[in-house]
Amino acid sequence: MPQLIDSIHSLAEMLKSRGLRVVTAESCTGGGVASALTDVAGSSGWFECGFVTYSNEAKVRYLDVPPMTIEQFGAVSEATVRAMVAGAVNNSLGDLAVAVSGIAGPGGGSEEKPVGTVWFAWGNDKQQIVECHRFAGDRHQVRQQAIAVAVQGLCHWLAS
Repeated sequence: MPQLIDSIHSLAEMLKSRGLRVVTAESCTGGGVASALTDVAGSSGWFECGFVTYSNEAKVRYLDVPPMTIEQFGAVSEATVRAMVAGAVNNSLGDLAVAVSGIAGPGGGSEEKPVGTVWFAWGNDKQQIVECHRFAGDRHQVRQQAIAVAVQGLCHWLAS
């Protein structure tokens, strides 16, 4: 947890120094990334808003994820998190976003996408960095690891 706090403070400094605002687009983390970011005093200066789009319908309605993307690739996919990032930026006043979609468990996994599979995207409506991680542990542990990776990825995006 101290490492997460350090990452959030670094992120805050980078965002403030550039006059940027961040948006979250979350599924399996259920708002955990937004919660972690807003735990920091002064976050209203760099945190725009968070979308918790747990259902596929919410991803389509609020983040403009094309229904065909979910049908063809699934909600837990590179294509979906890319679309979530673009939708989050386009449907807010934010400058960059992080998107998280995965299978936290204990059920819902498959051979192709086992429990602990989480896709991430960081960026804006024009360019994203995308990664897939496979986390071990129970539902809480998977979600906590996903929150940490989401924040670290925002720092990486801004540093590159």
